[in-house]
Amino acid sequence: MKFGVNTFVTDESIRPDVLGRALEERGFESLLITEHSHIPVKRETPWSGGGDLPREYYRTYDPFVALAVASTTTTTLTLGTAVALLAQRDVLQTAKEVATLDVLSGGRVLLGVGAGWNREEMRNHGVDPRRRGPLLDEKIAALKVIWTDDEAEFHGEHVDFDPIFSWPKPVRRPHPPIAVGGESPAALTRLARYGNEWMPRAKTPVAELRRVTSWLADQGRADVRTTLCGATTDAATVTAYAEAGVDRVTFTLPPLPEAETLRHLDELATRAESFGLETC
Repeated sequence: MKFGVNTFVTDESIRPDVLGRALEERGFESLLITEHSHIPVKRETPWSGGGDLPREYYRTYDPFVALAVASTTTTTLTLGTAVALLAQRDVLQTAKEVATLDVLSGGRVLLGVGAGWNREEMRNHGVDPRRRGPLLDEKIAALKVIWTDDEAEFHGEHVDFDPIFSWPKPVRRPHPPIAVGGESPAALTRLARYGNEWMPRAKTPVAELRRVTSWLADQGRADVRTTLCGATTDAATVTAYAEAGVDRVTFTLPPLPEAETLRHLDELATRAESFGLETC
């Protein structure tokens, strides 16, 4: 099983190039970062964590710019999102950004996508929160067409464009893996239809991880891998994840300044080594 970190990268935390180098030096396999384009001042959507929204939500870097910076100081680190809010993104621009990052990093991108939770943020992008699921589905399908066809076109209910040219094409073939976040029935249906990886949260019971793996096999999708985000460093729990077929776990890294982050990474690396850290 592989080990990485998931985190917010902000203007107040460690720089992404320094973070990427530090992760690779300590043997971690992946860096997954969060996306929010903005946080509306007037927000009624509750945060799942309860209480006030943490400061880092207001200060996130653009994920693909931050990952590009991280790529300049690394050679093997998987560079991913957990998750990109694809429903509220322009699909043509996102296809270009992800393909560019994949080419410049030598094929190291993992695109984690999710429907999102902040309804006011979606509305500011012109997205009806009630339709974000179907919109996300079509945008995933459209990304694949853009990345694989020289003259790409897509005609759906929410995404529609006539033949286009769009280069560069990603290094990964047929395209960078797409990880679908979420544990709801709609998310799992999306995963079976469009995903290469499942990206559940650590609150997901081990029994559910096993059930979904079995269900995917019944759908003819035994090839789907699992990246579990926000894992505990408890040895018994990590062992249970491995026995349930989880391929990668990421530990949540607090968004801290450089010195504090490096100390925290040293502690995480020591724990991960006891689990059998894999670097590739």
